[in-house]
Amino acid sequence: MKILISDKTSPLCAQILKEAGHQVDEKPGLSPEELKAIIGEYDGLIVRSATKVTAEIIEAARNLKVIGRAGSGVDNIDLKAAEARGIVVMNTPGGNTNAVAELTLGFMFALSRNLFAAISSLKAQKWEKKKFQGTELEGKMVGFLGYGRVSRTCGQKCLALGMQVQYFDPKIRKNLTDQDGLELRADLDEVLSTSDFVSVHLTKKPETVNFVDAPQFEHMKDGVYFINCSRGGIVNEAALLQALESGKVAAAALDVYAQEPPTDFRLVEHPRVICTPHIGASTREAQENVAVQIARQFVDMFAGKGIRNAVTRVPGK
Repeated sequence: MKILISDKTSPLCAQILKEAGHQVDEKPGLSPEELKAIIGEYDGLIVRSATKVTAEIIEAARNLKVIGRAGSGVDNIDLKAAEARGIVVMNTPGGNTNAVAELTLGFMFALSRNLFAAISSLKAQKWEKKKFQGTELEGKMVGFLGYGRVSRTCGQKCLALGMQVQYFDPKIRKNLTDQDGLELRADLDEVLSTSDFVSVHLTKKPETVNFVDAPQFEHMKDGVYFINCSRGGIVNEAALLQALESGKVAAAALDVYAQEPPTDFRLVEHPRVICTPHIGASTREAQENVAVQIARQFVDMFAGKGIRNAVTRVPGK
């Protein structure tokens, strides 16, 4: 089969595919027009987050059988258009879980100890020791919005630090405790109003756009620390900015934005916001994990050994 890798991935991805006898072209950085012009030649397409697989691209993909996302989020792929054409879309859940969980935890440390501001101050040759009194994580309550791999992994790490952990997920309708001792709550307002840290880990879909908006910020504790390492657009950025200005949110940490790269820099430039350019999965280990995983899934599918991690309905099933 002829496979196109249109985003930069670990060399292991192409290597595994080639060793299985497939023809592989690696062409990162294609414009939408360039991708549309050549996609008709390929049986498979592997992307990360940069390539936008629109309905127009899919329409031009006359031979395409499968689209693979080397990562978990598939909001850059038009799933309805792919399913209508009988094209399988698969992702690699779990491959970057630990990387995103560790970044989330790093944000908690950075927010609670004013690390970014303290570092910037000293680099400006100031000695403002009394200005940067922080707070400890031990004993604090963290509320995770979303009960998936990343939030569960991060919650386990938080428990090890002596924090209290609770979750809200729209799919869970009653209070319960899971096998790891993680507490799930059916009432969103209860989680928001009792958490010292609120961390967003929801999947982006129509019903979660602006899931955290002005009313949700109003229900949070005064002086809450807020983190989003999931997807831009789940949090209303204007509402977050207002909550920062009012003091409702003491400080925020963001890895994702409604538009990437951002064009409105008011949040990025806010003195109580620390921010990174969507690097949650950007570790050597995570990128190797997802590259190997998607390559093996392609090999197995084309060898007739089954389809794993499909996020669209599989043709014929």
